[in-house]
Amino acid sequence: MRQAVIAGNWKMHMTCAEARAYAAAFLPLLGELPGDREVVLAPPFTAISALSEALAGSAVRIASQNVHWDDVGAYTGMISAPMLLEHGVSHTIVGHSEPRKYYSETDEQINLRARTAQKSGMIPILCVGESDSQREAGEAERVIRRQVDQGLEGLDPTQLVVAYEPIWAIGTGKTCGAEEANRLCGLIRGWVGYDDVIIQYGGSVKAENIDLLMAQPDIDGVLVGGASLDPAGFARIARYQVPVAA
Repeated sequence: MRQAVIAGNWKMHMTCAEARAYAAAFLPLLGELPGDREVVLAPPFTAISALSEALAGSAVRIASQNVHWDDVGAYTGMISAPMLLEHGVSHTIVGHSEPRKYYSETDEQINLRARTAQKSGMIPILCVGESDSQREAGEAERVIRRQVDQGLEGLDPTQLVVAYEPIWAIGTGKTCGAEEANRLCGLIRGWVGYDDVIIQYGGSVKAENIDLLMAQPDIDGVLVGGASLDPAGFARIARYQVPVAA
């Protein structure tokens, strides 16, 4: 049985003090989770150590928002796997649409980051997804297939999370319909070629739609942006309840 991964990506939010306050509010609300899921938080690099200390002893895992493919080197502004591991990081987000857009990250670079993460013992959360114009042109499946084929080359699917994040639904309030998100997650599973690969959905996920999303058979979790900044809202997302069929 695939374990659901509920991940919160804080992006460029939260100081160290704010991260500590978040953890103090979040953990009591989270309580004891069922064993069928795990929760991951991805703070900015500067808050990783503070959040890791604040969450010590809990079941919540820490992710970074990126990782470089070399352990050391003249890479101004970058961060390496050994630096992250020193602070208890277990997962790392790679291939998010924002670095792809703003920093021109390529599928080859994303693949290198993911390979380095796995080699270092971290689990990459590898993001794929199409833009609004690509979807309107009927190119969504071709674009995602290319991202999967190139981004996942040489990776171990047993130590991997793939996040389907339609770019047009990130931070826009638009949400891909649950059935359509499930269809694309199912296609991705087939392209990966490993039935038990964990596939998340991301894109304007919130407390109001989490139960419906998690009721879909090919959605194994969510990658949450803005809604993860509210400890009460994210605790509700982590404590999703799949409706019981009558």
